[in-house]
Amino acid sequence: MTLLGTCVRFLFRLLRMGSFTSTPKILNEDRADSDLDIREKVTREELMLKCKEELSHLPLQIKRSFHYLQGLPAPEESTVDGVKPRDPESIRIMQWNVLSQSLGEKNDNFVACPKEALYWKSRRWRMLEEILTYEADILCFQEVDHFNFLKKTLEAIDFAGTFFPKPDSPCYYIKGNNGPDGCAIFYDTNKFDLLKTEIRILEICSCQSNQVMILCIFRRKSDGQEFCVATTHLKARQGVLLSSVRNEQGKDLLEFIRLHHDQRPVIITGDFNAEPSEPVYSTLTTCAELKLDSAYAYLSNQHAEPPYTTWKIREEGEVCHTLDYIFFSKDTMELQSLLVFPCGEDIGEDRVPSYRYSSDHFSLVCDFRFK
Repeated sequence: MTLLGTCVRFLFRLLRMGSFTSTPKILNEDRADSDLDIREKVTREELMLKCKEELSHLPLQIKRSFHYLQGLPAPEESTVDGVKPRDPESIRIMQWNVLSQSLGEKNDNFVACPKEALYWKSRRWRMLEEILTYEADILCFQEVDHFNFLKKTLEAIDFAGTFFPKPDSPCYYIKGNNGPDGCAIFYDTNKFDLLKTEIRILEICSCQSNQVMILCIFRRKSDGQEFCVATTHLKARQGVLLSSVRNEQGKDLLEFIRLHHDQRPVIITGDFNAEPSEPVYSTLTTCAELKLDSAYAYLSNQHAEPPYTTWKIREEGEVCHTLDYIFFSKDTMELQSLLVFPCGEDIGEDRVPSYRYSSDHFSLVCDFRFK
């Protein structure tokens, strides 16, 4: 057995636990949004108006714009709320760690964030506002612990979704939790048929970890084009061992995709909790079979990742890292545009989360076209 295998097995029980605590589990259910008053069917505009009404006492959301890649015609005009005209043949993907409510309020120690900015009754509408603003066709989320809110609001505009919780979510150990956190994928049922959904608890040296993934096979209704979308949330925390753990989880993720994608184009999204310098990034971008590239590296002329996808302030100071990615099959898909990250001045000196932004991670949004 390799040294890595020995270390991982030795620490397996610790890594398997999401909480790193001996506190008893509190097995609550997802019931925090029973007060939600949304009609069964509404328009996107009506739902956005609801968000604006609920958020009328708060500052406006952080505004962002799209970057169009060289060689593609830039739209002449922009529509309201940052949404750009787009190629009708494109597929828009949103990747977002939405920030677990239980973790954000009780565990994450955002020392510069006003407590009121984390109140769920208003934060949920800021979250939904971000989702609606950029009009993505497929939504990939992590740290979801209010799936029923997303399900009810998004189903009203003809989206369907699936949720897969972590086996030992750290939310279980927080008093007043709303159930476990996990990953979710939603899709526009007017544009796509869901052919198959597969879920997996990622393994390390043949042992299940506490991280999960969802894989969906879609068929576009307009032309029958099939493709695969997967999302995940890899192990957090810093250190050489944890970096190796994430790499092993990335290898397991790729192997699972190999079993199911059946030569279809692939999009992989997630909070990988890993900077581009970590081995898992190279593991994904050098996969010979899938031929993956990182979408947000195209924001740079040097094909380098952005300087941050998360920017927050904790007791130890500012925490600014690039951890979130959208990978795609570069041989079969063409990247058309990306949603640009806000600058430090626009974010504000207290960083995020804040009254203007509901998560400590920024959403990633890309337009793809099949070659």
